[in-house]
Amino acid sequence: MSAPKDTEKTRRAEVIAETSGALPTPGTPASDLPDGWLEVTSMDMDAQGVARKPDGKVVFIDGALTSEIVSANTHRKKNNWEQASLTAIHRESSQRVRPGCPHFGLHAGACGGCKMQHLHVGAQVASKQRVLEDNLWHLGKVKAETVMRPIEGPAWGYRYRARLAVRHVIKKGTVLVGFHERKSRYIADMAVCPVLPPHVSAMLVPLRALIASMDARDTCPQIELACGDDVTALVLRHLEPLSEADLARLRAFAAEHAVQWWLQAKGPDTVKLLDEGGAQLSYALPDFGITMPFKPTDFTQVNPHINRVLVSKALRLLDARKHERVIDWFCGLGNFTLPIATQAREVLGIEGSETLVARSRENYQLNQASAPQGQALAATDFVARNLFEMTPEMLVADGTADKWLVDPPREGAFALAKALADIHQARIGAEDAAPLPAAAQGWTPPQRIVYVSCNPATLARDAGLLVHLAGYRCVAAGVVNMFPHTAHVESMAVFERA
Repeated sequence: MSAPKDTEKTRRAEVIAETSGALPTPGTPASDLPDGWLEVTSMDMDAQGVARKPDGKVVFIDGALTSEIVSANTHRKKNNWEQASLTAIHRESSQRVRPGCPHFGLHAGACGGCKMQHLHVGAQVASKQRVLEDNLWHLGKVKAETVMRPIEGPAWGYRYRARLAVRHVIKKGTVLVGFHERKSRYIADMAVCPVLPPHVSAMLVPLRALIASMDARDTCPQIELACGDDVTALVLRHLEPLSEADLARLRAFAAEHAVQWWLQAKGPDTVKLLDEGGAQLSYALPDFGITMPFKPTDFTQVNPHINRVLVSKALRLLDARKHERVIDWFCGLGNFTLPIATQAREVLGIEGSETLVARSRENYQLNQASAPQGQALAATDFVARNLFEMTPEMLVADGTADKWLVDPPREGAFALAKALADIHQARIGAEDAAPLPAAAQGWTPPQRIVYVSCNPATLARDAGLLVHLAGYRCVAAGVVNMFPHTAHVESMAVFERA
């Protein structure tokens, strides 16, 4: 099984195939609707309504919701599908709601940061659950034995990480700070953003004024936001050295708005504090007594409210015991590794970045030093390895573990799952199986795997390997609404030895 290409063409072909021959049921047959009217039968992974013309041609409609009858303006045509935008609603969905942001919509200049604010948040979660289940079945031929209850949290003010584009628009005599417009390279003219923390949303207009006042207004293309539990950090990307006057302006802004400025002259490795000292950027995992310091350019979850629940839920599902060894693949800063170390006998965290491995070790040592007496963390090691080039030999070299936690990026964990499958196929004597590595004689696969995913397509692909070729059952799966109002689907699945 090879990794599928996540292309627009592939995604559209899947939707067309899945809806082939389908007309609205119940509802009016497409051929009986007034000319130009369409009935929306589903939504795709990009939160577009999916309808069919009387001739069977699929139409993807921006802004339309399931069960609505609409009119739409087609702006792109292919042989078997069209792309359109909503122009009128003739029958409205009961799940349609008033968007919570004035910059959301299909109008010119609308912000492209959210795609689903017009859909009730409960229906958003249900839609994402269907996306997960459809992907598992259609791509991996896997059906979870149990569908877990979705993990949900605040629908607004949740986005503690963001990359805000900055541009001095000379013709308009203003500076724009925010997200890009829908399907555009231009920056939306934003005054507020309800998905950002309220204090950050209130800072957008002052940030525009700050940049406008600076000598470097034309050479500061980006501000990256990173909020910790007690610190709000802003990373200013600047293409030229900043003048002393500009540095003074940044310091005055920091004092007025209680933020911490970091400067980035070139790549991420050049990020540094404007002024040393002050509180450290960090977040807590109170269920485990863990504190995670991080730098504003380190990867951390966008939604800290959901992250706390996600870590607790994942560890309950993992159910690590004091006599067990656990491997945390794609461990990052140790977001799961350190909580696991409060429960297991031994933990190994594996990550592709040497920098993150070093940061993980620092976080482990910090938390080990501050652990209450009698509650020391388990022996934990961190190693750096390219996890996209895993082989059975490398897998065996990492030793036997009772349980795994896997938390890969969007690309998934294909090489890891394939290495596990290759070993299983060799052991059962499958035709064309590669020889078993010599060191694998005493190696045993994990009894349980908890897989945290940010891409349902790659989760489904890897689940197919684990279930059909590696000897596992998918005992549970469910969605994690990490990004309310967006089409982004995070999820979690649990696999156990069959």
